[in-house]
Amino acid sequence: MSAIQSTEGVSDLFVIGGGINGCGIARDAAGRGLSVTLAEMDDLAQATSSSSTKLFHGGLRYLEYFEFRLVREALIERETLLRAMPHISWPMRFVLPYHPSMRFESETPTSKLLSTVMPWMKGRRPAWLIRLGLFMYDHLGGRKILPGTRTVDLKSDPAGAPLRPDFETAYEYSDCWVEDSRLVVLNARDAQAHGAKIMTRTRVLHAAREGDLWAVEVEDRETGARRMHRAKMLVNAGGPWVGKLLKGAIEVETREGVRLVRGSHIVTKRLYDHDRCYFFQGTDGRIIFAIPYESDFTLIGTTDADHPDPSQPAECTPEEQDYLCRFASRYFEREVTREDIVWTYSGVRPLYDDGASSATAATRDYTLTVDATGGAPVLNVFGGKITTYRRLAESAMEKIAPFLATERGDWTAGAPLPGGDFPVDGVEPLIAGLMEDYPFLDAAWARRLVRAYGTEARGILGAARSPEDLGRDFGATLREAEVAWLVEKEYARHADDVLWRRSKLGLRLSEDQAAALEDWMQGERAARHG
Repeated sequence: MSAIQSTEGVSDLFVIGGGINGCGIARDAAGRGLSVTLAEMDDLAQATSSSSTKLFHGGLRYLEYFEFRLVREALIERETLLRAMPHISWPMRFVLPYHPSMRFESETPTSKLLSTVMPWMKGRRPAWLIRLGLFMYDHLGGRKILPGTRTVDLKSDPAGAPLRPDFETAYEYSDCWVEDSRLVVLNARDAQAHGAKIMTRTRVLHAAREGDLWAVEVEDRETGARRMHRAKMLVNAGGPWVGKLLKGAIEVETREGVRLVRGSHIVTKRLYDHDRCYFFQGTDGRIIFAIPYESDFTLIGTTDADHPDPSQPAECTPEEQDYLCRFASRYFEREVTREDIVWTYSGVRPLYDDGASSATAATRDYTLTVDATGGAPVLNVFGGKITTYRRLAESAMEKIAPFLATERGDWTAGAPLPGGDFPVDGVEPLIAGLMEDYPFLDAAWARRLVRAYGTEARGILGAARSPEDLGRDFGATLREAEVAWLVEKEYARHADDVLWRRSKLGLRLSEDQAAALEDWMQGERAARHG
């Protein structure tokens, strides 16, 4: 066993977990003047926070579970977040096809109520119920930026072209896209800009109370070096590992539990030509989305399956792939098959265990608990969804406030994330300006840079007058200057960090190109630490 090689100073907060909740709390706390240290055992957003359906959404289906507070909070947050990160999030229109003969096996509170009051419906969702849900969706959150719901004639609208001809009517509503893993990284960067210390590839081995402080032993997973950190308060935002941390490294007794639910997605070759998304209802009571993805692909998901052990890798099983293909094929005229799949991904959502009968029914709301019975306090974070991460962080600060005095109150609602300091409708002017000042960029390259980095794209391009000025070409417009930026400013250490979390260029690079990128990154790192 390696000896502890150094002891760090005392922080106000020590945050375990570099997903969206951990980084969101670290950013909020650091911005209020608290000293913050964060440890993530892998790369930022490597688990759940890079494996979502990439949506900022209120959760239309949660209305069926009467989760009105959660939906309202999420709907309000959509527009708050759009203003703060217009580079990595943007509005999208969703098409919900409807056919009066559709039946659903559903155990939601709405379905149970409907079957009691209107038993003759026999599993149908009447059009008036869908319209009522969409009316609430339009008005619960005080929508200002996003357009409202409209009815679509699928016989004449382009949205009907890829669908089976028996779907003649649909409802179209608004939700938002977000680059989930970039959201996490930008929160970490902003936390660091406010003074937080962000440690990736750093595992928490043990945390113990020493009177009014936590003593937290960590290990650098790449060097094996061990350090001891001390903090006045601990935040357990371990995501899927929140329960294991409680019972293992932290050793805190609690009645709270976490339910791990696996959500899997498939990415296929592009299935249709327009830019809208689909919201498909399944006969089993579930829903899936089909979403235009990275220009040339379609994203389909998600599943809901219990996943008891977080140490087991989350993978989209062959059965889940078949399920998603069959589900989509009930709507698309052309059958979706396994041969269409170019990539799959899967993540584990750490939901608060509310005793629900199924993974689908488990609440997506978050629960925050504080334990201070043994001395120094610990805040445990259960559940949550990307859309409400900022509000979760504010709620966490309310729980932290009795123990740690801050210099300011809530501040994140109007604060842009790095690169997001431009208007919601300013993406196209940014792209045009970039192409004017850097004539060697084509439209696709310029758009990719703006959608990833916003106003910071110019910091990557610098004084370049040709692609060659940006250094080595790794493929798919990824140049050495961009990789260097990701290493120096965005915590990237390996090719996978760059290709699957800081971007999705892994869909476009070959295995040989990815290997060449990894070799270059490790060579550069060895030279720097030589």
